Amino acid sequence: MDHDWHAGLEDVLAGIPDPATGKRSSFPIRHGTMRTGLYAPVGSDAQEPHDQDEIYIVLSGTGRFRRGAESVEFKPGDVLFVPARMDHRFEVFSDDFQTWVVFWGPAGGE
Repeated sequence: MDHDWHAGLEDVLAGIPDPATGKRSSFPIRHGTMRTGLYAPVGSDAQEPHDQDEIYIVLSGTGRFRRGAESVEFKPGDVLFVPARMDHRFEVFSDDFQTWVVFWGPAGGE
């Protein structure tokens, strides 16, 4: 990538390690407390709650997302918000699932 303010999808996907490493995200854009990345889990989503507020913007794939005690079906173009430290995960998702994720703000959320 040539910039720290522009990220092409192909470049970001190329920066995601092999699924065997367990790491399935890449964060090419960062500024202050904000970091923007691509999350593309394979098989299951084992993430833990995060210290910052976050938004997911679904690029591809479909499935079911759980946030606390609530869950919702998602599809490309959907936006999902999760407050800091709330339990959440993509419970079921298609093999082509990819989402942008944006973290921002202080630890504990706004």
